[in-house]
Amino acid sequence: VYFASVGAITVGHIQAFEQYVTNFTRPHDQLAQISNVFQQMAAAAERIFEVLEAKEEPIERNTRRLRQVTHAVEFDNVTFEYIPGQPIIKNFSLLVEPGQTVAIVGKTGSGKTTLMKLLMRFYEITSGDIYLDGLSLSSITRNEARSLFGMVLQDTWLLEGTIRENIAYGIPDADIEQVQLAAKAALAHNFIMDLPDGYETIIDAEGSSLSAGQRQLISIARTFLVNRSMLILDEATSSVDTRTERRIQKAMELLMKDRTSFVIAHRLSTIRNADIIVVLDEGCLVEYGTHDELLAAQGAYAALYNAQFENRV
Repeated sequence: VYFASVGAITVGHIQAFEQYVTNFTRPHDQLAQISNVFQQMAAAAERIFEVLEAKEEPIERNTRRLRQVTHAVEFDNVTFEYIPGQPIIKNFSLLVEPGQTVAIVGKTGSGKTTLMKLLMRFYEITSGDIYLDGLSLSSITRNEARSLFGMVLQDTWLLEGTIRENIAYGIPDADIEQVQLAAKAALAHNFIMDLPDGYETIIDAEGSSLSAGQRQLISIARTFLVNRSMLILDEATSSVDTRTERRIQKAMELLMKDRTSFVIAHRLSTIRNADIIVVLDEGCLVEYGTHDELLAAQGAYAALYNAQFENRV
C-alpha cells in the first residue's frame, strides 16, 4: 500500500519504509525487554523476602569451648531432613582421624554438600550426632565451629577492589608481606606480579579481567592467609581446564598438608591420594576406602570412575 501510494520507488522511499517498520516494532521489543526486567525483579524479590522471612538462629546457651583441638571428627549415625519424613542424609557414620583427607563423591543430589553444611552447623541434624575431638558439635557455639574451617568453593567470589584487598578479606589488617606469602603458597604470586599494578591491580566484583583459574588461586591464597586448621573444598576445580586443574590441585595439596580436609569432587582424578574416599548414594554411605581399594571392589566408586574415564576418552 505504501509503495503503491508513492509511485516510483527510490532509495529514500525504502529508507522511509524501513523507518516506518522500525517505529511499528520498537514498542513491541521494548515491552518484551520490560517484561524480562519484571521477571528478574520478581525472582530477586522472592529471594530477598525468603531471607527476610527466615527464622533467626536461636541464641546459644550452656555451650562449651574446645580446650585442645586435634581435629578428629566423628559422624555418629547422622540423619538429616529438610522436610519431615524425607531424609537427605540417612544414618551416616564415619570416623576421621586428625590430618586425614576425606573425599566425598556421588551423583548430583546424593547429599555431599548437605553433609558439609551439617559439619559447619548451617543446619541442625535431625538425629545422631557429630563429634569434634569427642565433644558434641551441638555443644560448641556456631561461631567457634565455623571459625575452625577454611573453605574453597566451586564458585569463587571476589570483591571490587585490589588483589591485595581480596586476598586479605579474612584478615583486613594483614600487611603486604603476609599477603604475598599467602599468594606464594597458593602459587598465585607470579601471575599477580604480571598484572599491570601487581597486588594493587583493581578488579571488579566478578573478576572479569582474570581467568577462572586465577580467581580460584586468589581464593586459595585467601584461605592460606586465614590459616584455618580444617578445610572444606567443594568442587574447587570443576570449572577449569585440565592444565589449570593441575596447578590448582598442586596449590590445594599444599593447603591441605597437616590439615583435616573434606573434599567434594566430581573429577575423580583429583582425589586419588585421599586417605578415605566416601561414596554417597541418596544420602547413604554405600562404600568407603582408598582409591585402589574401591577400584578393586568393583562397586559404586569403580562404576563412577570408569564412566568418567570413558566420557573423557
